Amino acid sequence: MSCCSAGNEQKPCCQVESVVTVDERGQMVLPKEIRERAGIQPGDKLALVSWGEESGIAVLALIGVDKLNNMVRQILGPVFNEIK
Repeated sequence: MSCCSAGNEQKPCCQVESVVTVDERGQMVLPKEIRERAGIQPGDKLALVSWGEESGIAVLALIGVDKLNNMVRQILGPVFNEIK
């Protein structure tokens, strides 16, 4: 059973958190509740990561730069150490 299967409220799951509108300048506002739950503060840097399909981008995700840096170190650090 996947994490998003019906009746599996125990595990974290993908879900619609909010609906936002993109304005004519291409900007959107992350709702306060989402920013608070995600721990996003004014001035924080976020990386926009996309996952695409042949028809275009299917998923956009925001990842805090500090968390992304840690992920890169954990994944690529051992690879680069092997190369040295």
